[in-house]
Amino acid sequence: MTAATKPDPVLLEVFRNLYESVAEEMGSALCRTSFSPNIKERRDYSCALFDAAGKLVAQGDHMPVHLGSMPLSVQAVLGELRLEKGDVGVVNDPFAGGTHLPDITLVQPVFEGEGEAPAFYVANRAHHSDVGGMTPGSMPLATSIYQEGLRIPPVHLVRRGEIVADVLKLILANVRTPVEREGDLTAQLAANRTGERRLLGILRKYGPEVCRAYATHLQDYGERMMRRTIRGLPDGEYRFEDVMDDDGYGNGPLAIKAAVTINGDQATVDFAGTAPQTTGGINANFAITLSAVYYCFRVLIPYRVPSNAGTMLPIEVLAPEGSLLNAKLPAAVAAGNVETSQRIVDTVLGALAQAAPEVVPAASSGTMNNLTVGGIDPRSGLPYAYYETIAGGMGGRPSKAGLSAIHTHMTNSLNTPIEALEHAYPFRITRYAIRRGSGGQGRHRGGDGIERDMLLLGPAEVTLLSDRRTSRPWGLAGGAAGAAGENSLQSVDGEVEQLPGKFSRRVPSGTTLRILTPGGGGHGKAPG
Repeated sequence: MTAATKPDPVLLEVFRNLYESVAEEMGSALCRTSFSPNIKERRDYSCALFDAAGKLVAQGDHMPVHLGSMPLSVQAVLGELRLEKGDVGVVNDPFAGGTHLPDITLVQPVFEGEGEAPAFYVANRAHHSDVGGMTPGSMPLATSIYQEGLRIPPVHLVRRGEIVADVLKLILANVRTPVEREGDLTAQLAANRTGERRLLGILRKYGPEVCRAYATHLQDYGERMMRRTIRGLPDGEYRFEDVMDDDGYGNGPLAIKAAVTINGDQATVDFAGTAPQTTGGINANFAITLSAVYYCFRVLIPYRVPSNAGTMLPIEVLAPEGSLLNAKLPAAVAAGNVETSQRIVDTVLGALAQAAPEVVPAASSGTMNNLTVGGIDPRSGLPYAYYETIAGGMGGRPSKAGLSAIHTHMTNSLNTPIEALEHAYPFRITRYAIRRGSGGQGRHRGGDGIERDMLLLGPAEVTLLSDRRTSRPWGLAGGAAGAAGENSLQSVDGEVEQLPGKFSRRVPSGTTLRILTPGGGGHGKAPG
């Protein structure tokens, strides 16, 4: 079989499914073999396939915030390392295409036969429950990236099929839970090897020439479909502004401003006027900003098309260096990935709602409600570190209500089942329910958030990075805003303390943490 200049539409669909299935099977292998509940239960990971130039070919239906930024990590690894057969590069540096330090990316080349250059690359990114830093879970209320954990530049984790022992030893010496970290890293290695095996099978069946050609055809197809989608929007400039509540250090509200310009089949998103980078860790590096913008346009495509390098080409993103959305070293960035990314989506969708009102929903909860808890497990006497994001309400849609108690936009994770959580950690969940009435009123109501009470069965350090505690998820077309979130601690004697959106606190055994997550905004005026 030889590759034609013009792709065969049937074969194009075959290869789309083949390449996406490689990424999905990688994810399944990572999920099955991982050690931590955050990866195994919540599926806080992403897997993808790249061509010989390091351009994205296909990805699994995993975490949007990972997948839009992972190409920059792959480019950083390829720019620093020569990856030979059997090698694996590792990186988590947010200033080298990463998101935040707990997200560790592994990149592996795939060689066909005795070829001297890789035919493809496979990569995966997983959120590790601890990578060191000033608080357990490595999502601290920090003022510098150096407080947030171990920063890994692009280095070899594996050479010629053998783990580089010194690199692994260095990583494990800087974390609180080394056994779990080693287990998750080796699960990531297994996922990449799974991808390698599946790709080699495809290469043997169809031949490298055809496989390379259809990787390019898929990228071209993704570009054509994105250009068609943008061309369907009215030309013009659409502006919207939203805010982050604060940075945890008394600075806020902090504005995010977007001007979306549609010109034929191209779009430009300019964040000029956005607040400068700030003291606390809500700063986003440029990879996060790119990822959030690409997501906003990707969800506008009404066809089932691949998400790859081609779909990103028609979109230009501008963010002032040194701003909240293009922070410079040594900015703290842990919450930029999880909180500010959500507000970028809110802001860009708010602008796009003016161009496509029949498609864009009202604002969803707008926060991932990042909870980390750590200490010594009284049952084993060993350190533990727990991390989870907690869902909220989806915004009301132009034709139907928003969903309740669901992860939206830049997060695509699940919750940790209560049984798994209580088995792994010294916690007891005393209440877990839908927060009735928290969704905004409207012709199509916003989805409701969540009520969650967690009783801590030992002394612990608790950190919560959340937003939409003073601002509220906005409604559209006359719909009402969703309810803001609330955080509180209840002591052993029953005293309740209301807490801000971002805090870190050492608490005694018997403390109950209560989190009420925001509801989504409503869409349209309520009847009557």
